[in-house]
Amino acid sequence: MFCLTLLTIARNMVQDTRELNRAAVITELLRSRPISRTQIAAATAISAATVSRAVDLLITEGLIREVSAVVSENRGRRAMLLDLVADRSYVVGVDLGASNTRLVIANLVGARVEERERPTPASLPPAALAEWIAHEVRLAAGDRWDLIRFACIGLPGSVSREDGTVTNAPNLIQVEDRRFLDALEKHLGVPVEIDNDSNYALLGELRFGAAVTHTTAAMLTLGAGLGAGLAIDGAILHGRHGLVGEFGHLPVGPLGTRLEHMVTGPGIVRRALEAGVMLGGPADLFAANASSAVEALRGQFDHALHIVLTAITVSCEPEIIVLGGGIAKSLASSLSRYEDALRQNLHSSPHLVLSELGDMSGAIGASVAGLHRAYRELGVAPDALSALPSA
Repeated sequence: MFCLTLLTIARNMVQDTRELNRAAVITELLRSRPISRTQIAAATAISAATVSRAVDLLITEGLIREVSAVVSENRGRRAMLLDLVADRSYVVGVDLGASNTRLVIANLVGARVEERERPTPASLPPAALAEWIAHEVRLAAGDRWDLIRFACIGLPGSVSREDGTVTNAPNLIQVEDRRFLDALEKHLGVPVEIDNDSNYALLGELRFGAAVTHTTAAMLTLGAGLGAGLAIDGAILHGRHGLVGEFGHLPVGPLGTRLEHMVTGPGIVRRALEAGVMLGGPADLFAANASSAVEALRGQFDHALHIVLTAITVSCEPEIIVLGGGIAKSLASSLSRYEDALRQNLHSSPHLVLSELGDMSGAIGASVAGLHRAYRELGVAPDALSALPSA
């Protein structure tokens, strides 16, 4: 009996080692593709023979393949380069907004094979809205649908990490109804993950956009609503109830006016009406040679924005804050001025930049979240995900 126990332990140890080696090979391929067996062995400190065995098994599984041969420095020998079979599986990333819905389909190495944008039918009830999303995703996937592994959906609200409930989504209240998520899972038929849209937007900028060379970063979206995502060491910060980064709830204005009502598009228009100032739209607030009344409103906007930028900075000391959303597009010429104000107040400032991915940042980030799910399924260690997929 004792000998059988030892034999079982030994077998389990061998199996665990094989799984670790397999995961190490996959991880290195994701980091530096294409790559040779010799390069994998050097990068992972695993013996060349062990790497070759793991590679041969992965080729048999259809997960990786030999793609080309290069002449090595070792006496002119030709080394075969390896790469993942990118079209083996796909993930879907969706950014569901009150006005527009954007979606991305990406293959296993993060290449975007389909991008679409559609007006959101915001008047639909919860289950019908979910069915519409699933229909749009299936149309975009086409013949690839059977290879979709995960779908990640960014929502304009707070998402609880405890029970998946959604709150604080006034611009699209349907997503707070449990019937929305139930219908989404039913009609998509694949594992579904939801998160705040700003968190996904930050994830997109970290992997493929303005924050790609940074690990501690923040995303501030200014549009129909205000959203913020925070990341430390490449990992998005989440609270139990999804309230991390919900700076829009700060009561900073007269009689406790929420911050989001002072810097968002609807808030700008509402405050202009209250002041008797006619604006054709939120963008008019930032026009050159504006009237003194408009300049007064712009001063209130700048003060409120300074508060949220300060709150973001003291919350996690990001190296960079990426600004996205319709309002952010009007702030390009003012970013250095906001940085100066932060330095005057805090004696330091993160770098302020506009989103490089634009309106697609949330959908792209959602696809990255889907890839992370797929990579974990392949055995990639969680602490390696923040640098994947490689930009």
